[in-house]
Amino acid sequence: MHGDHVLFLDGEALVIDKPAGLPVDKPRDGSLSLENHLDSLRFGFQRWPQPVHRLDRDTSGCLLLSRNPKAHARLQQAFERGEVSKRYLAVLDGVPTGERGTIDLALAKVSTAATGWRMVGDPKGKASRTGWELLAVKDGRALVAFVPETGRTHQIRVHAASGLGVAVVGDPVYGRADRLGMMLHAAKLVVTRGAKPAIEAEAPTPERFAAAGFA
Repeated sequence: MHGDHVLFLDGEALVIDKPAGLPVDKPRDGSLSLENHLDSLRFGFQRWPQPVHRLDRDTSGCLLLSRNPKAHARLQQAFERGEVSKRYLAVLDGVPTGERGTIDLALAKVSTAATGWRMVGDPKGKASRTGWELLAVKDGRALVAFVPETGRTHQIRVHAASGLGVAVVGDPVYGRADRLGMMLHAAKLVVTRGAKPAIEAEAPTPERFAAAGFA
């Protein structure tokens, strides 16, 4: 990963366009992860930048990293206070009913020895809301924009599959695998910073979306 992956950079923060397939956290099998690229993302600072939030391994797009510990604490607080807005693009394995709406489905983590863990809709779970809008339909699939109001693990993937009844293409857990990979992309990230200019980044739509007919 190098300079052309950087979407935003200042003294506090950087936003990179994370490639699909690159885990943010170090996998147990020791394969490559974001950590292997942090040295090349110092841009003159002694410290390695640190991810402030997570994207699933197979999700591409805007990932925010802090450049020093004070900034890290402030940026994490911005997430906790809901001062971060995100927009995702997804190709769904079918066409949802309607043009737009809000998915309100609380989520909880369940785990079984056979299938590992996953998130499920559960009224006793953590409140989770996602706005969505249908952008295009082609060959029985839909391009949808998602704007999460909360930041739960796998939120968009579960809200697509269980809330809209149509899973993200290539989602191996809530849908089915696809040769194109998982069609979920963090397209835009904005973090307000009080009097300072906001952190704003947009990640270009990846090749795999064009391959699916949604250039």
